[in-house]
Amino acid sequence: MNLSPSNWELFAAYLAVCRTNSLSAAARRLGLSQPTVRRQIEALESLVGTALFTRSPSGLAPVDGHPALIAQAEAMEAAAMAFARLASGAAEDVIGAVRISCSRVYGVEILPPILATLRQDWPGLEIELVPTNHVSDLLRRDADIAVRLTLPRQAALIARKVAPMQVGFFASPLLAVRLHGLDYPALAASGLMIGQDQDDSLAAGLQDQGLAPPQHTAFRSDDDLAQLAAIRHGIGFGICQVAIGDRSGLVRLLPDLTLTVEAWVVMHEDHRRLARTRTVFDALVAGLG
Repeated sequence: MNLSPSNWELFAAYLAVCRTNSLSAAARRLGLSQPTVRRQIEALESLVGTALFTRSPSGLAPVDGHPALIAQAEAMEAAAMAFARLASGAAEDVIGAVRISCSRVYGVEILPPILATLRQDWPGLEIELVPTNHVSDLLRRDADIAVRLTLPRQAALIARKVAPMQVGFFASPLLAVRLHGLDYPALAASGLMIGQDQDDSLAAGLQDQGLAPPQHTAFRSDDDLAQLAAIRHGIGFGICQVAIGDRSGLVRLLPDLTLTVEAWVVMHEDHRRLARTRTVFDALVAGLG
């Protein structure tokens, strides 16, 4: 089997078909023709000596038992993207792409003003933002910089502690009138709390504070932005960052009850030599500090 870095386009085709379940859709994503993608898949199957896809009602599906192959191909993709980012600007020029990973709420509600200032100061920067509630693997170069709520343990990562995330209970002004003066048990019993769907981290957090999770909720979603939108529109009351609630004109319920979560800005130590990555890292530390 003669696999080498020169075969990367074969793995790119493989990932595109995995993600779209279609040769035609994969070709559109890659900017290639459908016959070209078909030949690349056939060439890869010939190299590895086995079929990689089966036809299903939804299109082409990866052969059962191949999740590890997808993970390896994604690792190659991440390495290729990291190589391109590192090569896209000289080490001492604040020019080129910097990829930032953060939670969806940080990406939409917290970071944009910081990134806008960065772009004004350094117009040669290209910001790639990855809002995700999954922890990006900086060692695998899924991102150059990450804003995390857990301290990384890997020695190869540099972490700077920033201002902790403080969260509390908030409601829209109209709903807050109905809930005024209620203690937590009464609020929980109102059936108006916004909760999570399948994730149990909110319930666990309440229990850590000695608070019983509500038995009934007005709205459930595992998406933090959907929860925030539901609070703003008065569907129910819920938990959000204090800074967001205050500037959004929401009303704080139980102001003496605050949950504090530590936060860090993290990057791989290799990026210290790149001026553009150092610049973005320092700006995030200052802006979030």
